Amino acid sequence: MRTIHVNEITRNVKEMCIEANHYLTDDMKAALDQAAQKEKAPLGKQILNQLQENLEIAAKDMIPICQDTGMAVVFVELGQEVVLEGGLLTDAINEGVRQGYTEGFLRKSVVKDPLIRENTKDNTPAVIHYNIVAGDKIKITIAPKGFGSENMSRVFMLKPADGIEGVKNAILTAVKDAGPNACPPMVVGVGIGGTFEKCALMAKQALTRPVNQHSEIPYVKEMEEELLAKINQTGIGPGGLGGSTTALAVNIITYPTHIAGLPVAVNICCHVNRHCVREI
Repeated sequence: MRTIHVNEITRNVKEMCIEANHYLTDDMKAALDQAAQKEKAPLGKQILNQLQENLEIAAKDMIPICQDTGMAVVFVELGQEVVLEGGLLTDAINEGVRQGYTEGFLRKSVVKDPLIRENTKDNTPAVIHYNIVAGDKIKITIAPKGFGSENMSRVFMLKPADGIEGVKNAILTAVKDAGPNACPPMVVGVGIGGTFEKCALMAKQALTRPVNQHSEIPYVKEMEEELLAKINQTGIGPGGLGGSTTALAVNIITYPTHIAGLPVAVNICCHVNRHCVREI
């Protein structure tokens, strides 16, 4: 067994909230650079170059990549041989988010009640997902989610008879309906299978997978490549102003499901697709 004090969790979450909002991951930088080189539409190429310039300024001057610094989504893989001391894990994570957003001067966008709409003034609480795994480490992924793209999320409860073509059509429908609202070029996270809530969670998790990696399942890999090509043929383009770079990646996760169902969720993220991963 390994003992970890929750203060260590708080410190890391604080740093990760700031890091994710100021620096793009290497895979996203490479994807944007490749897109800028390949884009043929003059306006689309100009927008991609401007996005890259914005990222450079953000990193150099410690300015958030985007004014919407998002709602903190946290994925925790907790080793079952870890013993936490000093308090509750959820409280430690929320304290890290509070410190990160206040001390990092990040925009506070969370309201206490979805209808009364009073701001919590520190961007808490976070949305936290726990998974118990083997080992004596804790892996934390912070994914601040802006709501321009989050509002474009969709869940489709398809019939099994709809099959793979129905799944593809659902994903393309979600992307086309999102259009410029998701701040393209986008990353498209997809969850297929499970239940209503499971497919949505997988779609969100899919966004944290490096965009230069495909599913290890052959038919899923083929679907990712096919859908990316079709999405980039829609002409939505960077900023929604036309071009051949509407999406940088399509990441799909699947899970077993019921004989009577075929749930599909689509969670779109904007061109920054912010996330940060650490293992403690």
